[in-house]
Amino acid sequence: MNKFSRELPAGSRSVDEITGGRRLRRMRKTDWSRRLVRENRLTVDDLIWPLFLIDGENRREPIGAMPGVFRLSVDVAVREAERAVKLGIPAIATFPNVDMALRDETGSAILDPDNLINRATRAIKDAVPEIGIITDAALDPFTSHGHDGILREGIIVNDESVAQVTAAAVLQAAAGADIVAPSDMMDGRIGAIRDALDANGFQDVAIMAYATKFSSAFYGPYREAIGTKGVLKGDKNTYYLDPANADEAVREAEQDLAEGADMLMVKPGLPYLDIVRRLKDEFAVPTFAYQVSGEYSMIKAAGQNGWLDGERAMMESLLSLKRAGCDGILTYFAAEVAERLKA
Repeated sequence: MNKFSRELPAGSRSVDEITGGRRLRRMRKTDWSRRLVRENRLTVDDLIWPLFLIDGENRREPIGAMPGVFRLSVDVAVREAERAVKLGIPAIATFPNVDMALRDETGSAILDPDNLINRATRAIKDAVPEIGIITDAALDPFTSHGHDGILREGIIVNDESVAQVTAAAVLQAAAGADIVAPSDMMDGRIGAIRDALDANGFQDVAIMAYATKFSSAFYGPYREAIGTKGVLKGDKNTYYLDPANADEAVREAEQDLAEGADMLMVKPGLPYLDIVRRLKDEFAVPTFAYQVSGEYSMIKAAGQNGWLDGERAMMESLLSLKRAGCDGILTYFAAEVAERLKA
């Protein structure tokens, strides 16, 4: 026995007696053995890349609250979509920053077949038809008050908002969207959109339901990105989910599936891993999470300040979403992660 050796106190059981001979560290001993028994893996196939759009040409406008993320004119967005294909990213999701002159109380510009989001879809599909395009049919980028629905006397009116979002979804499908992802959380929107898509010959266009979109503090940088941060009147508590409610989230998801949703999304991601797991266990359908702007910005800022290893935190955060049950993740890290996985 050397001077560093220690014996268990007399009468104590040995480690093998305590563990029954099951030494779980054996498979953690080496890199190859850890890789061999790894339960979850993040691959490029898990990534959906959100892109922010602006009018103009050859514009790449930085977003202050989201280091490394830009608002892109349509021509630049096309080049980024081409880059995504080369990296193996399966799909992108587009979000417009609409000129304030085009915004009004009802978000009527969402019904323009040639609006920013539809122009981008057509241009990207023309250049890289093999990439999936996911569009958001919500009104908030188009309204002068920043809400996801039509505002009447201080109230977000549900049915009128659904009618507008439904018409917009058909236009987005006509422009070439592969998946429509309404994020407004209005009651009945999924069924109305499914009926309208089918009636207009878009049976193959899928619906990704923002089934459990919580009234979260983590959306701040996104609102800066799409230009609603300074114009939002009040809050969204009457239609987004209360962060305290898990059972209600399950009921929302069940309702969206009953109305015809093809897949579910949880938003935000990291604060709601329990919801991801519950939905996957309960329904066993394709389940996604949106790693939202606040999650991205926290990790980026902490990494840039040297407070943590930003790259490791990025990968760990995404892996946690996979472990919770996600089939895919919308993340602003998509291109960065794809580059790392490719290396």
